[in-house]
Amino acid sequence: MDTKIECFPCFLKQVVIALQQVPGGAPDLHQRIFREVLAIMQKADISRPPAYTTTFIHRALRNILGLDPFKKIKYDYNNLAMGLYPELKKKIGTSKDPLWTASRLAIAGNVIDFGIFTSIDMEGSINRALESSIAVDDYVSFSKAVREVDDILYLLDNSGEIVFDRLLIEELVLPGARVTAVVKGSPVLNDVTFEDAVQVGLPEVCEVISNGSDAIGTIMEWTSPEFQEAFGMSDLIISKGQGNFETLTSDGKKTYHLFQSKCDVLSKELGLLPGAMLLKKS
Repeated sequence: MDTKIECFPCFLKQVVIALQQVPGGAPDLHQRIFREVLAIMQKADISRPPAYTTTFIHRALRNILGLDPFKKIKYDYNNLAMGLYPELKKKIGTSKDPLWTASRLAIAGNVIDFGIFTSIDMEGSINRALESSIAVDDYVSFSKAVREVDDILYLLDNSGEIVFDRLLIEELVLPGARVTAVVKGSPVLNDVTFEDAVQVGLPEVCEVISNGSDAIGTIMEWTSPEFQEAFGMSDLIISKGQGNFETLTSDGKKTYHLFQSKCDVLSKELGLLPGAMLLKKS
């Protein structure tokens, strides 16, 4: 997916959302930030996915602010989602098909995205995922594939959402598969880092590794050799989130994308309505 002209207002919206997480900023600081961001946008390579430009923008934001603007809201949403964990675990345990329920909940959790939304309807997202058909549903293929492989690489996306991913990973490891969950190497937006994984107890469920990158999505040339080796050795990839869908090159690997199409540009590319839920085989 390349960058469209409609992406540029969204770049600026992301800056506003980030600055709203740090109240009390001086006007001259905000002006400096927007001048820097506009300079980055002027140099944007529109032949690349939007995630390339947003990565540079969020690096600039953190450098100028001297902090991670999403640190607190990430912590809060991890705690909020962990409060839902017992009820959601019970839903899975009493389901006729626990893997189906867990995979739908993982898609529901993808609504937690502060690069796009300023408010989250988590309950509505859960209900839509469990009670309605989804726009792209390759679950039959997915359920067969995950039980035929030994090694699964699970590319995590957002904080809060990671709790929903934990529920799915717990189902994936039951038949004996080895699941390796992948976090970002350092903060970017509200994407998951190792700190988030520890907060929600994920290392108690599966191995957690870093991709060594602060990029939005998975931009392979910016990841570490260790991650690239793990990617190459895995039998199957589970890719969470829109950023991973935009950027990931599977190189022929069997890959399943679980996400919600949250922007008009991507929805148009896919021929779907904004907000569509997908469990899509690559």
